[in-house]
Amino acid sequence: MTESVHREKTHVLPLDSIRGIAATSVVIHHLLLMPTFLAAFPHNAWINCSFFRSAWLLVDLFFVLSGIVMSLSYVESDFGRFSLREFMVRRLARVYPLHIVMLLANLLFRLLRISLVMAGVVVAAPAAFEVNNAYSFVLNVLLLHSMGFIDYLSWNAPSWSISVEFYTYLVFGLIVLLAQRMRSLLWFYVLCGALAVGSLVFIIFVLDKRSLGLQTDFGILRCFVSFFLGVLTVRIVDRLPAKPGPAVQGMLQFVAMIASIVLVSLAETNPAATFLAPVTFAVFLGSLLAFPDALLVPRMLVAKPLVWLGRRSYSIYMVHALVVLLAEYFVRAVGAGRIAALDSVWAGLPATLNLVVSLAAVLVVSHFTYRYVEIPGGKWMRNALGSRTDFSASPAPSARPTN
Repeated sequence: MTESVHREKTHVLPLDSIRGIAATSVVIHHLLLMPTFLAAFPHNAWINCSFFRSAWLLVDLFFVLSGIVMSLSYVESDFGRFSLREFMVRRLARVYPLHIVMLLANLLFRLLRISLVMAGVVVAAPAAFEVNNAYSFVLNVLLLHSMGFIDYLSWNAPSWSISVEFYTYLVFGLIVLLAQRMRSLLWFYVLCGALAVGSLVFIIFVLDKRSLGLQTDFGILRCFVSFFLGVLTVRIVDRLPAKPGPAVQGMLQFVAMIASIVLVSLAETNPAATFLAPVTFAVFLGSLLAFPDALLVPRMLVAKPLVWLGRRSYSIYMVHALVVLLAEYFVRAVGAGRIAALDSVWAGLPATLNLVVSLAAVLVVSHFTYRYVEIPGGKWMRNALGSRTDFSASPAPSARPTN
């Protein structure tokens, strides 16, 4: 039996940076559209625009990117040596430590809130847990909270996507195993394509959805569409004919980037356009993979601040909901009078200050969770679950990232 060994992969910095930009955009989206902020501020923040108001769609970019990374890491380089157990241990170690820490942080906050309400320090109704109850907490612990057992977002709401993506990893691993048994990469890509297309058809024609905005309601199908399209993107890029010159490469990447931005911006007024998002994102990310030496976009995306964001993107995404919740309480404490006075100085100033300060807080907290939860937590979990620490010595191509 062939020994299962996974090569250590290097990062594609532009793809990392894209992940960071997307995570930051999702944070801005929530800071713009939280009902508390909409009610409290007389005018919107200065960067309020259709792109950020529809940035929820960038979750599908995460899914496409994950499919690309998983294919590069576990199919293109390691097909025939894949270990499902090793793969799932590494996936769990990647997502679970921060997920459980943020779940516990939300639990502590809710308990504190109830204590303050019961003590009469804070007035809130109802005082008890609503959707954040014991049942939903257990589902969150098991990463089952967006798998159809409840039909609402609970606790750390953004983690719904972690729930569906984790079980998409399992499906991906089972397909790799099946194709490995059949000794056929062709069957692997056929099955991935069937899952992507079949899920999209089911969403549109069976569920009769008007947009791709599924979460607890069959959100895993949404993940299937984008994730497995990302897997196929790697194959398509690998089969591209001779590359054009750097100028043409740069133009193609720039057009694909603008198309992605425009599509997200259109989602607000044209919900059906969201069904094109996975393909548009796949074309853009595929162009970055295919043309790493193009003139413009890759050079922009390797800027140090963007790389910094990219490495902390998972933390940014996972911690921001609690920070935004704390910002809501702070805005309520400031009061309508002070906010109105500040807004009279410059329309939109209070909303903009709230956005800037809250976003800065998210970045600060995410830096610490990245360093003290993500990295050590992942290492501890891999060791605890008996993950292999040895890798093959052969170097991985520079276009193969780690996730």
